[in-house]
Amino acid sequence: MRVVVVGPCASGKTTLVARLRELGVDAHNVAQEHSGIPTLWRKKNPDVLVLLDATLPTVRSRRTVPWGEERLVMQRDRLSDARAHADLFIQTDPLSREEVAELVMDHIRRERNNGSNNGSRFEARP
Repeated sequence: MRVVVVGPCASGKTTLVARLRELGVDAHNVAQEHSGIPTLWRKKNPDVLVLLDATLPTVRSRRTVPWGEERLVMQRDRLSDARAHADLFIQTDPLSREEVAELVMDHIRRERNNGSNNGSRFEARP
């Protein structure tokens, strides 16, 4: 099962993909937030599309960024197509790295038990 992860800067994409790969998942980070091509994420042909998000205070706690809320809004706008098609949305602010990975793994297990991704979409909550 191929998992593609998108989200604004410092939402946890790289960390999540690294952990999923450690767990044996075919996971890919797509820097959609930097692209003017709204469907860039589709080029990876995901079975599961995960959209992560984080607020500006959380982004700043994770990384030094010289930009403000307007850049985060722009990145979210660039992710609008991915958000419309995401199988799983996770607001990462209150979660640890392991909690985010476990939410995705739970989703993958459900998809595997159901046979395939049947288009069900939901927002993961801790």
